[in-house]
Amino acid sequence: MRLPTTPATTLWRGLRGEVRQHSRAGRVVIAVDGRDGAGEKAFADGLAAVFAEDGSVVFRASIDDFHRPRVERQARGRTSPEGYYLDSFDYATFRRVLLDPFREGGRTGGSTGFQLAAFDLLRDEPLESTWVTASRDAVLIVDGTFLHRPELRGAWNWSVWLDVPVDVAFERLAQRDGSDPDFLAASNTRVREGHELYLREANPRAAASAIVDAIDPEHPVRVYQDYC
Repeated sequence: MRLPTTPATTLWRGLRGEVRQHSRAGRVVIAVDGRDGAGEKAFADGLAAVFAEDGSVVFRASIDDFHRPRVERQARGRTSPEGYYLDSFDYATFRRVLLDPFREGGRTGGSTGFQLAAFDLLRDEPLESTWVTASRDAVLIVDGTFLHRPELRGAWNWSVWLDVPVDVAFERLAQRDGSDPDFLAASNTRVREGHELYLREANPRAAASAIVDAIDPEHPVRVYQDYC
């Protein structure tokens, strides 16, 4: 089913075309990255929907379903920015049960199973393993934060960075979670400074295949940076 034509779907279709210029067949893995509150999930859902328009088999996953247990996430302290950036996610499991077998399935004709989620954050416990398979040609779109960090370089065929100002991101988090909308509030230090560590270490804007201004989710705009 074709989605209505809007500024968002027009952008998503343009990005789909860009991906398909380089990856016309086989397994394709796409990352939708951004600071918490940038709108990664909704953007990734929309991108998945336009890939489905052309008959692609599309799978969705989120790095949020690959958290580490709370005791590991808070090992450096409950308010530690370093802990937020370095210890939030289980990248080894993410690769082992999702990324690696998804790619392997493209080489084996789809027989290799993969797992789209591994951890229940609310219950703070692993999820029961649910393995799925796909045809040789399939698209996996992963959303979340920190997707351009060094451990994941080379994991993506294509990626996008959603750019939003820090104040807008925290206003959205306040609407979603009931947190303080003031990004300078002490309660927001862990997340704010954790993201600053990420920006300094990984430079996701430079690493991403595309940058999108996502201040207005209904009217996202492709941004072209001049590095000269």
